[in-house]
Amino acid sequence: MRFESVIMIAAAPQRVWEVFSDVERWPEWAESFTSVELAEPGPLKIGSRARIKQPRLPPAVWEVTELVEGEHFVWVSRSPGMRVTGGHWVEAAPDGTVARSTIDQEGVLGPLMARLTGRLTTRYLALEAQGLKARSERA
Repeated sequence: MRFESVIMIAAAPQRVWEVFSDVERWPEWAESFTSVELAEPGPLKIGSRARIKQPRLPPAVWEVTELVEGEHFVWVSRSPGMRVTGGHWVEAAPDGTVARSTIDQEGVLGPLMARLTGRLTTRYLALEAQGLKARSERA
């Protein structure tokens, strides 16, 4: 099951990428995050791991599996019977940047969890998109 959020941001792609890829600061601009802690400090890279706490969800460890600097990163969280993949894309547009976030819930328990947490996931993606827009558009 896939959940997706797309938003237009009146800022340069580089600025949006700086905000989007600085995952430890997400709780500053998205109320859907309580904390994000990288296992190793520094910029994201393939293999980077982050422990994320969100209201109403169990803590999860996410590992970056794909990254193209300035364009996108994908990370995965695994639990028994389920694999959740989160994608984050930044694309230049005539009036700024299009930012897209996706959550894919797969595995034996994926469809069940999607039904149980679908509204919350959709709400969190919308909050994150609005927070990313506000933070990126600030000078």
